Amino acid sequence: MKILIINGPNLNMLGYRNPEIYGNKTLKDLEDMIKAYCLEHNIECSFIQSNHEGVLIDAIHDAYFKKYDGVVINPGALGHYSYALRDALEILTCLKIEVHISNIQEREAFRRISVISEVCDKTISGKGLVGYLEAINLLLTLRK
Repeated sequence: MKILIINGPNLNMLGYRNPEIYGNKTLKDLEDMIKAYCLEHNIECSFIQSNHEGVLIDAIHDAYFKKYDGVVINPGALGHYSYALRDALEILTCLKIEVHISNIQEREAFRRISVISEVCDKTISGKGLVGYLEAINLLLTLRK
């Protein structure tokens, strides 16, 4: 299985930005955790993080042509308003799992809306970094 992990704006600041909400682990810590987990489960994983919407859209388009089996995406704030990101995800024929580290339903009103949820197979919210591993497990389960 080949998966792509996409992290959107400000996720490069994990461990520094609002640790009371997002925790003390960095993006590198998150990627190391995912790599170890994928290695145990014979999964090939790639990562992209960008603060720029177009870079993420290009990565999604690239995932289409590279025939990824699944995508795990934490769109950051783009998930609340980026119809361009939504449209790019809609093109993908592979499994797509949306992840949010915090529980977006318990935060500010604007964060409770996700414009990409309806084009994803599942949304995992409020489980911290472990939510990414749950998403990968879900990809494995849904793929069978």
